[in-house]
Amino acid sequence: MDVFRKKPLTAPVSAGGEKLSKTLGALDLTLLGVGAIIGTGIFVMTGVAAAEHAGPALVLSFVLAGIACVLSALCYSEFASTLPVSGSAYAYSYVAFGELLAWILGWDLVLEYGVAAAAVSSGWSGYFQGLLEGFGLHLPTALSGAYNADKGTFINLPAIIIILLISYLLTRGVKETARFNAIMVVIKLSVVILFIVTGFFYVKPENWTPFMPFGFHGVVNGAATVFFAYIGFDALSTAAEEVKRPQRDLPIGIISSLAICTVLYIVVSLVLTGIVPYQRLNVSDPVSFALRFVDQNMVAGLISVGAIAGMTTVLLVLLFGQTRLLFAISRDGLLPESWSKVSKKTHTPIRSTWLVGGIIAVLTGFVPLDRLANLTSIGTLFAFLVVSLGVIVLRYTHPNLKRGFTVPWVPVVPLLSAAACGYLMYNLGRDTWTGFLIWLVIGLLIYGLYGYKRSKLNQNK
Repeated sequence: MDVFRKKPLTAPVSAGGEKLSKTLGALDLTLLGVGAIIGTGIFVMTGVAAAEHAGPALVLSFVLAGIACVLSALCYSEFASTLPVSGSAYAYSYVAFGELLAWILGWDLVLEYGVAAAAVSSGWSGYFQGLLEGFGLHLPTALSGAYNADKGTFINLPAIIIILLISYLLTRGVKETARFNAIMVVIKLSVVILFIVTGFFYVKPENWTPFMPFGFHGVVNGAATVFFAYIGFDALSTAAEEVKRPQRDLPIGIISSLAICTVLYIVVSLVLTGIVPYQRLNVSDPVSFALRFVDQNMVAGLISVGAIAGMTTVLLVLLFGQTRLLFAISRDGLLPESWSKVSKKTHTPIRSTWLVGGIIAVLTGFVPLDRLANLTSIGTLFAFLVVSLGVIVLRYTHPNLKRGFTVPWVPVVPLLSAAACGYLMYNLGRDTWTGFLIWLVIGLLIYGLYGYKRSKLNQNK
C-alpha cells in the first residue's frame, strides 16, 4: 500500500483535468492578502486576547505571532513561486512528502478555511446587528445568534445570508471577485487609520500598567489566540493557477500584505489598550467599544461600517481559498472528481463553491464563535509547520529546481518557522487539540475508504 507516492516534478503538477484562467496580478494578490488578514482579528479578537490572555502586552503577542507568520510566509513564497498550482500546502506536500501527508494537509486546510469562515461570519453578524440597532432595527432574538438555549438564540440568520451572497459572487468570476475585494479593502483600511488617528488623542499611558498582567505565558497564549488574525495570506497560494506571473507576483503579494497588516495590528493594539483598561475589552466589538468609551459615537459608527467591510473581504478570500483547495483535491481524485468541474462561462469551480458555501452556512448558523477561533489557529499552525519543513526537503531532493523566490539561510529559517509554529500549537488548550485530532482521524478514514483507491496516481501507475 503506497501511501507515500509523490507527484513528479518532471510534468506539470496540474496536468490533466480542469484548469483555471490566469487573471490576477501582484496588486490583486496584495489586496486579496490585506483583505484576508485585516478583519475579525483586528475588529473582534483583539479585545478577547487582551482581556483574557495578554493585557496591554497584546502588542507583544502580535509581534510574536507576526514573526512566526513572516518566517512561514518566506517558506510559502518559495513553494508558491516554484509550484504555481491550486492547492497551497496540499499541493506542495504532494510533491515533497507524498500523498498521505498531502491529504492530511488538505484535510487540515479544509478545517482551517471552513471553520475560519464560520467564525468570521459570526463576527460579521455581530457588527451588522449593531449597525441595524443604531437605526432602531432589531432582529428577533431567535434569529440573532447560533444555538444557545440560555440566550434564546437558535440560528444566526445574518451570518448564513452573507456566506451565501459571497458564494454567489465567487461564482461570477475571479476578476469580479478581485474588483469587489479592492473596494472593500480601501474602505476598511481608511477606517483602521481613522481609529488610529482618533484614538491616539485619548490614549492614557496608565492603562498600559501593569503591562504584562498574565506574565509571559499570557503573552504566548495571546499569540496563539491572535494567530487567528493572521490567517489568510496562505490562501493567496491557492490562487497560484490564476496568477499571470506567479513566480514574481505570488511572493510580492504574500510578503507585502503580511508586512502591511502586521504593522497595523501592532499600532491598533497599542491604541486600543491605551484607550480602555484591558479588563473591559472582553466584548464582541472592541474597536467600536473603545471609541464609544471616549464618547466618539459617530466615529464608532463608521468603525462598525469598516468592520463589516473588513470581515466581508476576509470571508471572500477564505471561501475563495476553500473552493480552490477542494478543486485541487477533487481533481487529483481524492474527493469526488465532479467537484472540480469548471464553468466554461465564468471559469470558476461552481460546484465546489456552492458545496463550500452551503456547508459553512450551516456551520456558522448553529456553532458559537468562541468554539471556533482556536481550532482554526491550530489548523493554520500545522499547515505552516509542514510547509516550512517541506522547503528543506525539496531543497535536498531537488536542489536544481528552478525557484522564483528562495528562502534565505536554509535550513535555519524554515526550522525557526517550524519551531515557532510548533511552540504556539503547544500553547493551545487541550479541547482544541482534542477537536483537531478527531478531525484528522475522520480525514484518515475518508482517505482509507475512498481517496486511496480513487487517486489519479493510483489509476495511472
